[in-house]
Amino acid sequence: MTEVVAALIWDKDKFLICRRQANKARPLLWEFVGGKVEPGETKEQALVRECREELGVEIRVRDVFMETVHEYPDITVHLTLFNAEIIDGVPQKLEHQEIRWITVDEIPLFEFCPADEEISARLLANAGSE
Repeated sequence: MTEVVAALIWDKDKFLICRRQANKARPLLWEFVGGKVEPGETKEQALVRECREELGVEIRVRDVFMETVHEYPDITVHLTLFNAEIIDGVPQKLEHQEIRWITVDEIPLFEFCPADEEISARLLANAGSE
């Protein structure tokens, strides 16, 4: 099983999502920024590195929002999604086709990677209970 981390980055009532490149696995689907945990890294260190590489920003990793396991045809991932905040920089499209700030209400308008669909559902459920 592959350890993967992702960031739920908020700016007021919107959070950041990223669209995968057409030439990558799960092409053109939307996801939360993040990636694989490398040997010797903590999950938090991996997330800081991934946000630097993919968005050109420095983040502060907060608490775990949720964890999920998903089996793709080519890989099984254990995804840990952390709440995070940008402490330096403005997100740039360094590795993604598109990045966008959306509200929870806009989630149904985007097609997410299967591992991220459970996260999207949790965000929608939490919004409904507030």
